[in-house]
Amino acid sequence: MKVLMINGSPNREGCTYTALSEVAKTLEKNGIESEIVHVGNKDIRGCIGCRKCKETGKCVFNDLVNEVAPKFAECDGIVIGSPVYFASANGTLISFIDRLFYSTTIDKTMKVGAAVVSARRGGCSATFDELNKYFTISGMPIASSQYWNSVHGYTPEQVHQDQEGMQVMRTLGNNMAFLIKSIALGKEKFGLPQKEEHIFTNFIR
Repeated sequence: MKVLMINGSPNREGCTYTALSEVAKTLEKNGIESEIVHVGNKDIRGCIGCRKCKETGKCVFNDLVNEVAPKFAECDGIVIGSPVYFASANGTLISFIDRLFYSTTIDKTMKVGAAVVSARRGGCSATFDELNKYFTISGMPIASSQYWNSVHGYTPEQVHQDQEGMQVMRTLGNNMAFLIKSIALGKEKFGLPQKEEHIFTNFIR
């Protein structure tokens, strides 16, 4: 079992990485492997809605998105981590996950998702809500913790001093591990939920 972690911070080992690492250590204690992919320090353009991915199975822009897509297909869960800039997620991260979620034709149903956010002071809950929407539109259960998944601090050292925030990360890791294992058992015994053919409607009709 494996969890893919997306670090949306341009600081490779900054505050967001510190939070993700705490989740990763807890997952490892539960026998679940994890991998952190650094996105925030890359030059990634946004989706242009060309829909070429529906023909080719991959994004028309051949960059980190297409490199990560197979990892997304193989993982049992994904944690998306972002710093808070201007009360929302890092723009580079949003460009990345817009294209990753849209261009991949894999069945994301029952992959466990979780969002982790890091701020010096404010904007955590808005960013947290923003990231969770990617999971809910994809039929992915969301792993929760004892509080919203956020840490506070301006440096990694300050994040480590946020004892409640770090405990939230550890609880998230334990809960995510439990969900992944439980879903695996459920798939084995009951299979995935039956799906109806997708209905698309426009509001003008």
